[in-house]
Formats: sequence, structure tokens, C-alpha cells
Amino acid sequence: MKKLTVLLWLVWAALISCQTKKPNQESKFVELTSELYNLTAKPFYHGVASGDPLKDRVILWTRVTPDDSTSVLKVKWEISPSKDFSSNVKTDSTSTSYAQDFTVKIDATGLMAGTKYYYRFSALGVTSEIGETKTLPENPDSLKLAVVSCANWEWGFFTPYEKIAQRNDVDAVVHLGDFIYEVATGKYGDTTIGRINIPKHEIVSLKDYRLRYSQYRLDKGLHDVSQKYPMIAVWDDHEIANNSYTEGAQNHQPEEGDYTKRKNAARQAYYEWIPIREGKNHYRTFSFGKLADLIMLDERLAGRQKQVDSISDPTYKSEDRTMLGKEQLTWFEDQLKNSKATWKILGNQVIFSDVNTKPLYPNMPTNFDTWDGYPAEKKKVKDFIIQNKIKDLIFITGDAHSSWAIEAATDVRKTYSPFAIELVTTSVSSANGNESATDETVMKQEAEMIQQNPHIKYLNNRDHGYLLLTIKPEKINAAWWFVKSVRVPETDEFLGKEFELKKGSVKIMK
Repeated sequence: MKKLTVLLWLVWAALISCQTKKPNQESKFVELTSELYNLTAKPFYHGVASGDPLKDRVILWTRVTPDDSTSVLKVKWEISPSKDFSSNVKTDSTSTSYAQDFTVKIDATGLMAGTKYYYRFSALGVTSEIGETKTLPENPDSLKLAVVSCANWEWGFFTPYEKIAQRNDVDAVVHLGDFIYEVATGKYGDTTIGRINIPKHEIVSLKDYRLRYSQYRLDKGLHDVSQKYPMIAVWDDHEIANNSYTEGAQNHQPEEGDYTKRKNAARQAYYEWIPIREGKNHYRTFSFGKLADLIMLDERLAGRQKQVDSISDPTYKSEDRTMLGKEQLTWFEDQLKNSKATWKILGNQVIFSDVNTKPLYPNMPTNFDTWDGYPAEKKKVKDFIIQNKIKDLIFITGDAHSSWAIEAATDVRKTYSPFAIELVTTSVSSANGNESATDETVMKQEAEMIQQNPHIKYLNNRDHGYLLLTIKPEKINAAWWFVKSVRVPETDEFLGKEFELKKGSVKIMK
């Protein structure tokens, strides 16, 4: 009997042992992106970042990568105007877990306006690197914004980000969307340089989107610019799927599942991995006192209806077709009308101005994914600007993978009457025209585009980089900085083009 009892006890103990070991084995946290980790940075492989600065607060971000996926991690954060954290230190702690993909976002409040701050995190017995950030000033005499968009992992290294990080004169980085790309390996990129998407398939699930953000944040350029400056970001389409709108996307097929579920997964991952405040609306305004208001629009998920395929579509000119949606349009008009700032800077994802694209795309003279695809709502915006005598209005735009300077106008052939200025930043790494054609061919297309569109004063469809805006009460200097290559991790930058925009004028001066 005793032998039987001992035997049963041993069997029971073995079962309990297996049950306790199995969760530990299964709970080990392993990411496909671990091959890109800098092991000396453990557990802060993804660095630190800040964003959405206001006069008295800023979002602080990091990601703590654990060994155990079931962990609930306690994370301490600190922020101080002194780099050695010797004075006016604000500190507290929070927790994170798999529910947030082990990301941490803190809205550090009670800060001083127009002040440079240093911040850091501590977790698992390790302290992160120190990040730098700035609060918005009360009433600055000048402001410098670096404007970026469209970073694609497989098309190249994010060297434009790194060049911005190497500057010491930027107040904030404005990201106009396409922070990541959703596509599968080899579908849109150049895999010959050795940068392969993780995961390799098109991302659809929450796990997929999280992995893609994890990969992008391991690029040195993105790491460095995130550590150096606060970012003001908005999504475009590739954070979800190509040519997305509220109810679907060009790059979403029925076999990929429910679009709403995919959109919600993409939205969740975005808010986890980007230092941005979460609220009812993605669109928002940042005030730089009397100098400038930065009005960030959401031209994808707030109210956009499906794109048409042709101008012969009976709904093309319908008054009901919308990109912004009624609620956002009303908000936008209020922001413009009530602004007391000299300059109104509009964070705009897709080109607003009328553009005949036939020299670039002979079979597609109109890009229906831009504001040209929503003519009725575009006219409402234009009419509101003119009727309310909104002056010194600058659209800053991404999406186009090329650099443009435009005297914003509609019905250009009928009457040349610009009412604003539009500046388009090129891509960080997503393909320009010369990834598929020679420089000579692309330069010829650029010349034809300017000839067909007299309000376009500058167009470069060959170089990657960023747009640098130096804003002063009487003028804005717009400078396009380009890198020599994104196919290698280290390269030089050069000034491609520079214009001066004078207060009270809609003319672009060289």
C-alpha cells in the first residue's frame, strides 16, 4: 500500500512539474526582429522617443523587451531640464505588458514652456539611454520644423532621419504619414540591398503590425531622430493598407478578412508605437504663439469615402463625396477662422493643388487618391479660405515621394489665381521616379510637368530627403535637403533647392 501511495505521489508530482514548466517554456518572449537587436541596449532595444509637445507637456515613449511574455513590467521614468538629472526632476512609475506590446507612453505634464528637457526610463534593473525633447514656446521669434514622410524598409536605409538627428537647430519633426509600409517582401522595394520585411508576408493582424513597427524602430536613422527631437505625426494610408479609406482599402481583399478588424489592429499598433496622444480624433492643432499654428489633418480614417476610378464616375463631383468628413471639415474651418497666428501651416497627407499628372502617368492624368479625387470638398475648402480672407496659408504635404513647390490654385487653365502655397516633402526612402527610370527620363518628365502645370514652380522626382522650414514673422525659408543614396547606411547630404515665402504673398521667390 505504501509503495502504491509513493508511486501515486511521484506521478502527481511529475504532472504538476510538467504543468508548471510548460507555461514557462511557452511564455518565453521571442520576436522575429531579434536578429536586428543591439544586444548592449537590452531591454531598451528600440530606444526612446517623444512627441506631441505642448507648452506644458510632452509624450515620452519607449519599449521594454522582456524575456517572459507573461511579465507585467514596472517602469520608472524621469524628465529634467538638466542632462545629469540634478535639478527639477519629475519622476514616476508605470507598468506595461503584452497588452501594450510592452511599449510605454507617458504624458509628462507640469513642464515649462519653450524648454529643452532630458528624459530616461528604468526597468528590469537597467536604465535606458537619455532622450532629448522640447516643449512648445509661448511666443517664439522663429521656428524650425523638419518635415518627412514615406519610409519604406526594403527601398533603403532611413538616412534622411539620421541627417535630421545630426542637426542641432530643429524644434520638432513633422511626420506626414507612411511611417511604415504594409506590403509583403518583394512587392514594393529593392531586396538586393539586404533589407527584408519582417514579417515577410503582407501585414494584416495586430501581431503583424506590431512586428513591422518593431523592425522599423530598429533602423539607426529612426532611432537617432526619435532620441533627438519630438515628433508630431499623422498617419496616411500605408499604416493600414494602400489607398485606405474609412470602409476599405485598395490593398485589402476579402480573403484577408474583415477590414474593420484590420483597421482597428493597425490603429492600435500605431498608437502603441508612436509617441502621440490618443483621443477621439486623430486631427489636432499645435500652437506656436503668434508665429504659427500647425493644423494636422486626418485624410484617411476620419471621413474619407472610397476613391473613384474615373472622372466619368457619376459620383465624382457629388457634393456628398468627402475626404475629411463633415465633422473634421467644420473643425478645420474653425481652426482657420479663429487662428491668431501669422502663419497657418496645414499638415496635409496628399496633394491639395490641381495637378495634371499626364506627363508622369500618361494613362492617369488625375490622381484620384489626392484632393483632385474629391473636387466638391476641395472647392468648399478653397472657397472658405478666399471668402474668409485667410492669409499666409502653407500646405505641407507628403505621399508623393517627390519634392514640389506649388502656388496653390485650382482651375489653373481658366484663371491663374493662387490662394495659398503648397510645399511637398520627398520620401525618406520610398521609391522616386528614378528607381524605375533613368535620371534623364525623370528630368524630362519633371520639365513636362512644370510646363503642363504653370503653378508648379519646382519638382524633383529623383532624390530622397526632408523639407526644412525656417519660420519667422516676416518670411519662411523652405529648403529641400537630399541624401546621395539610401542604398547604403552612411552617406552625405546636400541642399537641393531653397525658396523664400514672404508674409502676405502667395508667390514663391527663389
